[in-house]
Amino acid sequence: MLRRLRLVIPLALCAISALLLFAAPAGAQQLVDAGKEGDGSGGLAFVLFAAMVMICGGAMFFMDHVRRSRLRQDEDSQP
Repeated sequence: MLRRLRLVIPLALCAISALLLFAAPAGAQQLVDAGKEGDGSGGLAFVLFAAMVMICGGAMFFMDHVRRSRLRQDEDSQP
């Protein structure tokens, strides 16, 4: 019982520390304020959003490509 407690306490402290450490940047969610007029931040927000959409689409395309190639390899390896 004491051995298990010696393992659980440091693990709990690490988990709480990690939670507090990674939760700190949660206040900075809005990196680009597109609501201001005249300073060009609306255009920057659009460009960043378009880049994010392209990155997500590219990631989905890549994952589908990997899945299809693995399916093809599995079909070729079966007798």
